[in-house]
Amino acid sequence: MATNRWLATGNFFTTYKEEQRIFLTNIDRLCLWLLIAALYAWPFFVETSNKGMLVLDNILIAMVAILGLNLVTGFAGLISIGHAAFVGVGAYTTALIASGLGTDHVFLTHAWPLVIIISGLVGAVFGGIVGLPALRLKHLYLAIATLSFQMIFQWVINFSKLFNQGQTMSVGRVFWLTGKIGRKDHYLFWYFAVLTIVVISGFLVRNLLRTRYGRCLVAVRDNDRAADAMGMHPGFTKVYAFALAGFFAGIAGSLHCYLYRGAGIESFTLHQSISYLAMAIVGGLGTLSGSFFGPAAIRLLDLGVENLSSWATNFLPSTMNIATALRPLTFGLVIVLFLMFEPRGIANWWRIIKSYFKLWPFKY
Repeated sequence: MATNRWLATGNFFTTYKEEQRIFLTNIDRLCLWLLIAALYAWPFFVETSNKGMLVLDNILIAMVAILGLNLVTGFAGLISIGHAAFVGVGAYTTALIASGLGTDHVFLTHAWPLVIIISGLVGAVFGGIVGLPALRLKHLYLAIATLSFQMIFQWVINFSKLFNQGQTMSVGRVFWLTGKIGRKDHYLFWYFAVLTIVVISGFLVRNLLRTRYGRCLVAVRDNDRAADAMGMHPGFTKVYAFALAGFFAGIAGSLHCYLYRGAGIESFTLHQSISYLAMAIVGGLGTLSGSFFGPAAIRLLDLGVENLSSWATNFLPSTMNIATALRPLTFGLVIVLFLMFEPRGIANWWRIIKSYFKLWPFKY
């Protein structure tokens, strides 16, 4: 590595410790901290509507969920089509606590960070259980197993009185240092709360990938027999990959429940699982940055299609529901185009841009 990490134009490692460094240069560290500071500061200077803040909250919650999906599908190479069910497990864990203790119980309103962690742990348990078939199944067969969990989850929620047969289960408003969070500041408060969780989760995943357990995920993905020959345990690695995915999904589900002040089955269907998978693909499977780019791209695409549909209704007959046709069309088209022309996702564009500025003005 270059002696002066401020002026480094290339990465030349002499030890494995240098290669596993979180920030390769001081410029990388400075840019990241400036970005995080800007994300925290901009709401104080830019007035945003509740609808805009809700969109941003949904993007951040999806980032937490995709961090887990990328661990199991991107880094471990295990296909999961039931990720929305894991998110639903976290949401309904929070909703069940509210149903048992009361929507305005002090444990829910004041100790909400603990409730979120509990929901994540419950999601990890279910993730580990669903990951058990990975000990014997691969590829399409494993995908069908995770799809079965999605179907079982929806059936249980829809036909169980414990979960209000899929109808919304309410959760009360939380308290913070300034008191109860009112309706006016609800979305803004959860923006800061979810953003903090996204930052912490990102650093946790980045540090996990530096450890032997993170390298085991990649080794098992590339060749599980070779990983077994090198002393790794492919079965244990696959199970804890699903458990980690369930943990982050459970946290995302609990945040979703608090944000919408309730949990309903319509937010955790198979369609949402496919959306999560699309976010991972568009962002870039097997990349940490892709877990942030993918949700932002898909959510903003949905918002753009919605605005386009509203604009088109001014010129088309009222009997035509253009939004119903445009959403699946653009959704499927984007996935196909990325799979054909950029299978490494938006994260690869970001890698090219960074390389360009790092080597500028030299071409190579």
